[in-house]
Amino acid sequence: MSRKRPGGGLTTFQQTAKFLGVSVLSGAVLAGIALPAVGALGLAARGTMEGFDEIPAMMERPPLSQRTTILDANGEKIADVYNRNRTVVPLDDMADTLTQAIVAIEDARFYEHGAVDLRGIVRALTQNVESGSVEQGASTLTQQYVKNVFVEAAGDDAEAIAEAITQTGAAGLGRKIQEIKYAIQLEQELTKDEILENYLNITYFGQQAYGVEAASQRYFSKSAAELDLHESALLAGLVQSPSQYDPTVDDQAAIQRRNTVLQAMVDTGDITQAEADEAMERDLGLNVSEPRNGCITAVNDAQFFCDYVEREFLSSPVFGETREDRQALWALGGLTITTTLDPRAQQAAAAAAKDGALPEDSVSATVVQVEPGTGHILSMAQSRPYGNDPEQFQTTINLNVSQEMGGSNYGFQPGSTFKPITAAAALEDGISPAQEYTTGNELTVPLADFRDCENRPLSDGSGETEYELANEREELRGTWDMTEALADSVNTYFVELERQVGLCETLEMAAALGIERGDNEPLDAVASLTLGSETVAPLQIANAYATFANRGTYCEPVAITAVTDSNGEELTVPESDCQQVMSQRTADTVNQMLVNVVENGTGAPARLVRESAGKTGTTNDRQDVWFAGYTPEIATAVHVGNENERQQMVDITIAGQFYETAGGGSVAGPIWRQAMSGALQGVPGTAFNDVDVPRGDDRPSRPDDRDDDRDDDDRPGGDNDSGNGDEGDNGDNGPPDEGNAWGDLLGGNGNGGNGNGPGGFFD
Repeated sequence: MSRKRPGGGLTTFQQTAKFLGVSVLSGAVLAGIALPAVGALGLAARGTMEGFDEIPAMMERPPLSQRTTILDANGEKIADVYNRNRTVVPLDDMADTLTQAIVAIEDARFYEHGAVDLRGIVRALTQNVESGSVEQGASTLTQQYVKNVFVEAAGDDAEAIAEAITQTGAAGLGRKIQEIKYAIQLEQELTKDEILENYLNITYFGQQAYGVEAASQRYFSKSAAELDLHESALLAGLVQSPSQYDPTVDDQAAIQRRNTVLQAMVDTGDITQAEADEAMERDLGLNVSEPRNGCITAVNDAQFFCDYVEREFLSSPVFGETREDRQALWALGGLTITTTLDPRAQQAAAAAAKDGALPEDSVSATVVQVEPGTGHILSMAQSRPYGNDPEQFQTTINLNVSQEMGGSNYGFQPGSTFKPITAAAALEDGISPAQEYTTGNELTVPLADFRDCENRPLSDGSGETEYELANEREELRGTWDMTEALADSVNTYFVELERQVGLCETLEMAAALGIERGDNEPLDAVASLTLGSETVAPLQIANAYATFANRGTYCEPVAITAVTDSNGEELTVPESDCQQVMSQRTADTVNQMLVNVVENGTGAPARLVRESAGKTGTTNDRQDVWFAGYTPEIATAVHVGNENERQQMVDITIAGQFYETAGGGSVAGPIWRQAMSGALQGVPGTAFNDVDVPRGDDRPSRPDDRDDDRDDDDRPGGDNDSGNGDEGDNGDNGPPDEGNAWGDLLGGNGNGGNGNGPGGFFD
């Protein structure tokens, strides 16, 4: 590039002496440029030196905010997020014609003068006095860079931005004086090329584009290094007034301004008149790329996962001691965040969720997948699209996660997907899977038999001393061991098991598996806990089941695996805290019993072509239906229900299919199977660790015609799983409200009792 000057300008002494010689003049001149009225000049001149001395010696130059790029596990971009669309690039990555055009139109003598261009000041003063208005400015590129630093430091503070750019009155004069002092400083610290590079990376070019790289991508869909002459001239012309010369709004104004820049380049000797004439004959040549900012632009329907990544970043102390520190780092941007998202799993989960329920359906479907052994969140999807337009059935509430991570206020009752947790607690306590209980279809147990973790007997608060519950089907009466009770989802068995192992032990096992209420509070001690009466987030269930798959080692769920800053430096990232929370033998036994659920029990509609384990869940009045299951490679939880209000899924159409009664197997099971099949495509099947599971001596004791007369929806391969609905007990621990009303799950404040009242049914 022509006319480069490698040095930093005059020495400090020379600059100071020069400034002292012209300070009064420049103060008056600068005021005259902004305020041509003669009376204002003397006032400005008198205050110039005093104001100059009060300015701090050093200007703080905050790092430039840039875009942050979020990547999936394969390194492919999920989305860009930014406060300001900017990518900082070195001068060598900018076309020579671009740097020449900027200098020619904004400060033709940039490489010849120091921080202040006295010749330019006199020229501007003369022009403005003759016209009686402000037609020319006299700021050098260095001064303009200083002004842009003030604007950048102002962030989104409108008042601070206005102060940084004001040109009139005492405030405008004060700002000009600051610009001069800091410009002198910068000319000592930086070379001319360094100043120009900084200027071109900070300047606003309109259309949300900050810096030449973002502007080049915005208007021409190419890098700044690839710009042709006419394109460079167009961008250079935007700096003076990005809105006035916006080529997407007024092409004629943009062409006229571009041609002015081209002629200025002729005047500076950067190009010939013939080159300018040829460039002037060309049209604008726009190839506009629409800005794609934020999680709403995420690919593979990963908007909710993208939102989760941001929340994980802002909640993790490794990225800053306080949330304010983390927010500042996120706003600064320039980060490259590699995540756990598996694109194949995400595509499968998104397709399964959208096939499982339509956006306009009264209920929604959610799918979340976790990798056993790492805690990596592989996918996160739901049937309602991400957005803020309720008329398009959009939502920004992530129904797969807890409240503090952007989920619903309370979560959802998991029904019988909770029963394996009670089973694990019992096995850890030394109770054999061969343990049998004989019950009728209904069961009444004293509340005093259940004690919380402070050894206090339960009470439902209304004076009731007993807990009543029932199984879904009338024929579910007899004797069961643990394997059969899981396969047929026998409520009475698991309440008896919970009574024997202890309510506190069950709560402790749930906590060890990372399960808490959807509002991030601990689970309540209620007798119906084992039947899934507490509200939880689907991610918690998926990760608990991943612990079974991982032979009892729990890993905290994570979404971020690597972060680099704008300088390419690697930042510390949160690691998944993995610890053994149950014996391998316990986990292996649960795995084998849940394999039986899929092979011979209520989970048959979700069966895969490889070995898998899982459990259905259908809650009170069929308001929530679930299927949670896993292979050694992936654990997946699927929930279907109305996220805004408690809705009974009876005589309902979901995704175009009519259901007399919705169930975990019939509705959630096929969604789970589709998501798992897609995620595991091409992955060789593996089996769980083989372990002998003791069985009860008297299993099973049921009506003789049980195998012949099971409902179609309960047979392996049947169409529905409604017969084993995990119906919740009356008033099962909903959010506090009056009586047993739930209120609005997303914004309500209710109470459905404590789950110790007369029992309904759970699948």
